[in-house]
Amino acid sequence: MASPGAAGNVLIVGHPYVDVWQAIRPAVLGIEQWPVVPRGQDWKTGVLAAFGWPHATKEDIGLGWQKLLGAVRSYADLEASLLGRVEEVIDFLTVP
Repeated sequence: MASPGAAGNVLIVGHPYVDVWQAIRPAVLGIEQWPVVPRGQDWKTGVLAAFGWPHATKEDIGLGWQKLLGAVRSYADLEASLLGRVEEVIDFLTVP
């Protein structure tokens, strides 16, 4: 905030997820909870492997994301804690 013009013009928010994939409510995907991926293992690769989906290449990761994203039909399919952060950013950017 020490940079000229930063104060009042910069908002830093975060979310509790390892990856934005994890903001999809598990029930939307037909699972009880997201797989636990051991520390040190690539999270996306570990998730896809746990689902039994291809996970060896960047293309596999992209196809996995498309499949996950295809399950999301509305904001109701996402965790409230992510939506709250998005709303916070929207309010910051749109309120005079």
